[in-house]
Amino acid sequence: MANERLRALEDVEKEIAIILHCAGTIVLELSKDKHNSGLIDRQLNQFTASVNRVENELSSQIRYLTQVATGQPHEGSTYSARKDCQMALNRAEYTRMKLGELARTCEIMLDPQT
Repeated sequence: MANERLRALEDVEKEIAIILHCAGTIVLELSKDKHNSGLIDRQLNQFTASVNRVENELSSQIRYLTQVATGQPHEGSTYSARKDCQMALNRAEYTRMKLGELARTCEIMLDPQT
């Protein structure tokens, strides 16, 4: 799951490179006295398509991260279970410590040598 998300982000990075290339080509073509309208249209279409793909993928990633950050259950997450387990271990350790203190207190009170 994490590898898929990383690959998707790598694809977004490639799309951003395409966007920058298209924008550069368009600006370069527009700076000419006689520009090629067909090239500009093709680059503009590719630019727009790439921007849409980046926007969709980043929105998907943000939705996923929002879901993860709010603690809602989601596929592949073990954070909540690990957190619950750690809290249970902490409570068990605290209980063991308090029982040990209680046992020592009882031994002191019941010791006939005092």
